[in-house]
Amino acid sequence: MRQLADIPHPDAKITLFSWNGKYLIKLEKGPLEQTYKVSELDVTSEADVYALLDAEFIQAAVQRFTLMRQDLQAAFDRQGL
Repeated sequence: MRQLADIPHPDAKITLFSWNGKYLIKLEKGPLEQTYKVSELDVTSEADVYALLDAEFIQAAVQRFTLMRQDLQAAFDRQGL
């Protein structure tokens, strides 16, 4: 796996990788992470991958972290952990 870029953002760590014919967009916030795989055949260049990372996409992903955290906490609560 080759790291292509760290993309600065105040709400999440965003890293772009290239691996096995795919671009991987990895977002991290605390102990949670989201990875999106984009086939190299679906875009014409690395610049297209950057274009996918518009404000609307990033805002939705950051909001999803809140839901992920709630889901994990609910699982802990159900198990009494």
